[in-house]
Amino acid sequence: MDTADPGTTSARSTVVIVTWRARDHLEHCLDALAAQTRPHRLLVVDNASDDGTADLLRAHPTAPEVLRLPANSGYAGGMAAALRRVRTEFMVWLNDDAVPARDWLAALEDAADADPGAGAVSSLLRAEDGTVQSAGVGLTPDGHGRDLGATTGVDGTAEPVEVFSFCGGAALVRTEPLRALGGVPESYFCYYEDTDTAWRLRLGGWRVLLAPAAGVRHAHGASSAPGSPRFHRWNERNRLVTLVRCAPLPVALREVLRFTAITAALPLRRRLGRPTPDAANFRVGLRLGVLGETLERTPEALRFRRELGRRAVLDRTAVWRTWAGRDER
Repeated sequence: MDTADPGTTSARSTVVIVTWRARDHLEHCLDALAAQTRPHRLLVVDNASDDGTADLLRAHPTAPEVLRLPANSGYAGGMAAALRRVRTEFMVWLNDDAVPARDWLAALEDAADADPGAGAVSSLLRAEDGTVQSAGVGLTPDGHGRDLGATTGVDGTAEPVEVFSFCGGAALVRTEPLRALGGVPESYFCYYEDTDTAWRLRLGGWRVLLAPAAGVRHAHGASSAPGSPRFHRWNERNRLVTLVRCAPLPVALREVLRFTAITAALPLRRRLGRPTPDAANFRVGLRLGVLGETLERTPEALRFRRELGRRAVLDRTAVWRTWAGRDER
């Protein structure tokens, strides 16, 4: 159904929430959507939750359309499933632990309207204490997607600024370019689906903006476990696969070899008594698993890379040189 005074204005956006066992904070997200000043359609993808989420969705006043999946397909899988149902001009991604401000959707749509070349518009995400959690996503020199802070230039301005990528926690994406450039990488499960998508939009000639006026309060980590072994496994694997799909080939090869070399060196360093990081992503077993999964996915990633190359209007090297490390210079 359309919300926010449906019937007077046609909804241009479908807000998509992917949820899994998130009943406690999902209700706050739905309440905030009910208060939006722009009409929209609402689609909730339920990743086979077993915590009463289905009951909440049936009872909530927003009466969202619900797509219940038979198993947990992650954030990326849920968004990919939702894209097949979206018929509006914009597909809006929203985490179930996010609470958007009343004029959030209006700010996103207005920013997209003001720049027809923008393929996506990111929100300004703040933590519970008000600090900036994400002002869009930058690209590091080694190909990591990194949440940008207040240094992006968001303080004291409501004017959109260009960033490399949107943060998938709360963003608007133009539906047709998204479909034309390969959709959502559903096999990622979680993490880097936003960076990969933004990279492809850029190769297709689209820009990505941050709309500082599109404010969202985000309980980061409420629906996942940053720092856990699973987080690092998905994060590291999806970064490498994204590089194979989107980056200049020498960059992708360099980073896969670098990851392999660090993995091989870790046991030797420990035998020699040299310090090594304690983080889960420096566990040899986890890294070997990442390399195995990356190798398994490489043939499909290369096939996708060739197809994307036929659709791209910008050179991969040009995009890389423009954005890699730009926010660290």
